[in-house]
Amino acid sequence: MDIQWGLILPVVILQLILALIGLISLAKTAPESVRGPKWIWVLVILFGNIIGSVAYFAVGRRGQG
Repeated sequence: MDIQWGLILPVVILQLILALIGLISLAKTAPESVRGPKWIWVLVILFGNIIGSVAYFAVGRRGQG
């Protein structure tokens, strides 16, 4: 079985970038600006793959303003 890295690599890179941006954003955000405990969002971002990072940005952060 031959793995087609040309198809898989961009998705893996996107996943890593989103997770890194999500974790940095979470670390800089005050606890009262996050819906739920921060440690749960760390798990969601790390183990939720692309969907976990998107969920944090869509649902996890409270509105600023």
